[in-house]
Amino acid sequence: MSSTNTVKLADYLLTRLLQLGVQSIFGVPGDYNLRLLDFVVPAGLHWVGNCNELNAAYAADGYARINGLSALITTFGVGELSAANGIAGAYAERSPVIHIVGTPPRPLQQSRALMHHTFADGEYKRFAAMSKHITIAQTELQDAATAPERIDWILQQALIHSRPVYLEFPDDMPHVLVSSANLKTPIKVPDVPSPANEQEVINRILERIYSSKQPVIFVDGESKALGIVDQLDTLIKSTKWPTWTTVWGKGLVNESHPNAYGLYAAAFGDKPAQEYFESADLVLTFGPHYSDTNSYFDQTIPKPAAAITFRDSTIQIESDIYRDISPSKVLSALLDKLDSSRTITAQGPTKKIVTLDDIQPTDAVAQKNFFRLVNPLFREGDIILAETGTAAYGGRHFKLPPKSRLFTAVTWLSIGFMLPATLGTALAKRELNKPSGARNQTVLIIGDGSLQMTAQEISVMIKEKLDILIIIINNEGYTIERVIHGRKEAYNDVPFWRHTQALQYFGADDEAVKQNTYTARTVGEFQDVLKNERVKDGKGVRIVEVFMEREDVQEGPLLWVLNKQLAEEEAAKSA
Repeated sequence: MSSTNTVKLADYLLTRLLQLGVQSIFGVPGDYNLRLLDFVVPAGLHWVGNCNELNAAYAADGYARINGLSALITTFGVGELSAANGIAGAYAERSPVIHIVGTPPRPLQQSRALMHHTFADGEYKRFAAMSKHITIAQTELQDAATAPERIDWILQQALIHSRPVYLEFPDDMPHVLVSSANLKTPIKVPDVPSPANEQEVINRILERIYSSKQPVIFVDGESKALGIVDQLDTLIKSTKWPTWTTVWGKGLVNESHPNAYGLYAAAFGDKPAQEYFESADLVLTFGPHYSDTNSYFDQTIPKPAAAITFRDSTIQIESDIYRDISPSKVLSALLDKLDSSRTITAQGPTKKIVTLDDIQPTDAVAQKNFFRLVNPLFREGDIILAETGTAAYGGRHFKLPPKSRLFTAVTWLSIGFMLPATLGTALAKRELNKPSGARNQTVLIIGDGSLQMTAQEISVMIKEKLDILIIIINNEGYTIERVIHGRKEAYNDVPFWRHTQALQYFGADDEAVKQNTYTARTVGEFQDVLKNERVKDGKGVRIVEVFMEREDVQEGPLLWVLNKQLAEEEAAKSA
């Protein structure tokens, strides 16, 4: 094979990532991945060196949620295990991260040498075995003949399943020459052939649509993985039917549509919305993800008799499950065949109007007013992240501008996730905006307790010159945990930090520190901060510290906890 038909293995992998739209790679250098890292920048990729592997995994997760795919490089053993929690969260919430692990050279593994970053017993496969539980697919590069196909396969698995995958890259293989022939063929999600019963499914759904007297469209977060978000927008606009989302689905529906009602929270939300939803005779449900936190303890799950549910490769109509069928194809066919003259003009419940009329400048900033005050800050295309805890509960009720995205606690709920995820989302958004020159803001709302988990990644945000507004809720500890248990216990306290000095410590220059740090205790002070042009439309990392009472919490979380406790008590009685 001539040299023009060959490429170094590291270049092959990195070229494939570039072809799939990955422009930046997250990670931490380690002695088993250094030779691979030598290729990253020359290949045309941007290397984002993170403060630790856990943060790198969180950042890669955030990047993938905006970009559609991301890559993370860690070293064998100590590095990959530090990243494991972040990879597990990406698996739980369907974020396609390519986890590339630099492993010891093949001769050392084959000789069972007692090397560092191992258990000194000659066993090199334990960590790969661990990864099987938190990634959808795994592979190891072993020789030049099979390496290109293994790389293509593992990347395709990430795209198909929208979940993380695990790739072992031995330290002696970056320079190995392999065939470049496959690089001419794009990696794609394979097309699913239409089953014989597809038309039957379409007709059955159309019958239900035409006969419905009180329909609902219900969008959940796995709709993104199904690749049907644009089709859903067409459906919502064409039917004009009342549309709600779950916590995770929020941000996938344009809330400026007159028939978009935002979050459906059953008994935890608006009573008219609950009454309408529960009496619906048809609930078109897309991409369901029925974890307790996403479904409010199963209260938002539609009744089976009313639901038609679109999942990865199945469509369920009442108790009938049609398998090996493409939700995207079926939805496209429905949109093509839909006769609007035969559908009901559904009148949804009266929308609840949110105002600031009851808020006075002298009021203390509190959970009941904070989120309403922040909401007008958001603009089209912005990314809003609300960390696990009181921030997540309040953030669920934001009214989102078009094309904006909201990320909040869904299922994994690993506190500290949102700060590095903010780094990843902001970087991905900047890259996607570059051709058009558009500029969006990324806003993180995080409690002081969660901040302490991953705060060092602020330094990477500064280094990357990202436009990020961080609003810290300082309530002296883990307020959401106080609600759950241990209201007065010291284990729910956190050490005292001087947040206004964070930018200086993490590397910002003195002028940036002076112009980009703000505090507020009263509504009037907070309103003044939010009017500041540098807060509204500034560049770089800006920090706003807002002080709240340590036990201040919205009604929603309180009811959530009470229901959880009641459920546990009932379960204990049954046992």
